Amino acid sequence: MAAKGDMLYAWAKDAEIQKKGECGGAVTALLKHALETKMVDAVVAIKKGKDLYDAVPTVITNPEDIIQTAGSLHCGTLLIPKLIKKYLNGAKDMKLAVTCKGCDAMAFYELAKRNQINLDNIIMIGVNCGGSVSPVTARKMISNKFGVDPDTVHKEEIDKGQFIIEYEGGHKGIKIDELEEEGYGRRSNCRRCKMKIPRQADIAAGNWGVIGDKAGKATFLEICSEKGANLVNSAQSKGALEISPADPKGIDIRAKVEKAMFNLGDEWRHRDFEGMGKGKDRLKLMMSESSKCIKCYACVEACPICYCIECSTKKPWYIAPGVLPTSFMFHLIRFAHVSDSCINCGQCEELCPMEIPNALFMHSQQVEIEKMFGHIPGQDMTPPIHAFVEEKAERARLDATGTDSIYTNIFTDE
Repeated sequence: MAAKGDMLYAWAKDAEIQKKGECGGAVTALLKHALETKMVDAVVAIKKGKDLYDAVPTVITNPEDIIQTAGSLHCGTLLIPKLIKKYLNGAKDMKLAVTCKGCDAMAFYELAKRNQINLDNIIMIGVNCGGSVSPVTARKMISNKFGVDPDTVHKEEIDKGQFIIEYEGGHKGIKIDELEEEGYGRRSNCRRCKMKIPRQADIAAGNWGVIGDKAGKATFLEICSEKGANLVNSAQSKGALEISPADPKGIDIRAKVEKAMFNLGDEWRHRDFEGMGKGKDRLKLMMSESSKCIKCYACVEACPICYCIECSTKKPWYIAPGVLPTSFMFHLIRFAHVSDSCINCGQCEELCPMEIPNALFMHSQQVEIEKMFGHIPGQDMTPPIHAFVEEKAERARLDATGTDSIYTNIFTDE
């Protein structure tokens, strides 16, 4: 029987899932089993749309459709939690099984802290993530660096420090370091990320540490909660999953890979943050870059920390409506709101039509606050730093007024 803390090799019993899934299809098998046994009402996962560069979030209620989500999409840069908050009522009235990267897991916790998602109704299967690649960047990279028509590529993966593609006529791999030195490769926020194995999830899954005859044929599972253990045990007992103890050497290799990724994240943080300058120089850079803002609100809509119904950036006494470029106050409000809780998911930068490095600005501030207070967002249910400022009194006031705005309207009697 699997228990919390166990590290296992696992693979699907179903031959089709083994073939189409990644590394033996264990994650796909677990999702299908959870749905078949009614442990959950639905599965939320990512499937391939038109091509490898088109990642589509999908809600699945028919177990036979789970196979559509098998495999990995490194060019999928979506963040699932806010979609669940917005379109599935934060899982408050249904049970969901969800696949998630490190930043997804962090977003789930931050939204749960703000009572926007019910984690009790969610089974999280976390997947190890070395980083994702913007679809636009991926197509340019494959065309310019690999010399291959992006439309002929039918599979891509990141393995052993390389970005590898399979296409009509062959396969190629180029070192990630080489690609990133030339402006390709992973998204900038992914380079800085140090949440590579999402242990906040109920199960953390990946191929790191799978060695010997199981290499490429099994998934490494770390059981991170009782909920995760129950799912694995149920799947094994019903014949959906095979498991064996992880090889001790494989466990060591996995730890070394994670440590190497941490070191790489530190290197990129140093490079990116130092490149911003300090003090007034950094402020000037942020003001200059943000002056391109057209106030489309893509950053607000995508950010898992921005959840207010009454957004202060839309209040005319703070931000004059219909004026472009918008004042720097727009960005100051966002910085103040997110600075202690930014999870470096990169959505604000990924979706910005003016290509403002929003994630860099947000993440640099979050890291400074982390140094001062030791608070790392998204790891557990510890409240953000701002919440400790008379939290009980503030929550009582918000409940009494029926608004989630920090401020009341100074032009009324409220």
